Amino acid sequence: MTDASVGDVPRTPDDWREYLVEYGREYVRTANVCQREFMKPEHTSTCWFGPGPADERTIAATEQRLGTRLPPTLRSFLAVSDGWSGMVAFFVDEILPCAGIGWLRDSGWGAELIEIYGEEGEGDDELRELLEMFRRALLIADGEDIWLLDPGRTGEDGEWAGFHLAPGEGGYPDEYTSFADLLHSRRLEHPKIIEAEG
Repeated sequence: MTDASVGDVPRTPDDWREYLVEYGREYVRTANVCQREFMKPEHTSTCWFGPGPADERTIAATEQRLGTRLPPTLRSFLAVSDGWSGMVAFFVDEILPCAGIGWLRDSGWGAELIEIYGEEGEGDDELRELLEMFRRALLIADGEDIWLLDPGRTGEDGEWAGFHLAPGEGGYPDEYTSFADLLHSRRLEHPKIIEAEG
């Protein structure tokens, strides 16, 4: 797994409000023709790609359903925007709202990944470790690629390690120190990708 972490990430709800407005503006400015087809008029006028915030009761209900407290930067993100859409990063279509967040093992992606990596992982310690991560990971963003958070890799600040995985390509995911670090790192790739495609 490749560590692709960067610094200067949002942490508090106030940080997220400012960050997401800036992210939306940048996305509208750099979006290619294909991405613009999926934008609603309100996206281009407001540069906001999320719904309203999830209230504390909604977040708490999600945590009760999952049986765990969500890590701090995901929690503070949801308190500002209950999800985010419009191709969040290359091949990632949306950050899931509270109602959509769930354990990878309970999803279609999870069943497939656990089966494939389980077959390939015999005798390979690194693949076995990855398989165990899949079995305990939280699926938080979906598309052709997926984002995962691993409660088995928790930092002193309470953050869970984040992963960007391209299931269609196989191999190992890129690793980040937190949800915020994952989103910020992938955000930085968006203008570069659009420039390369253009």
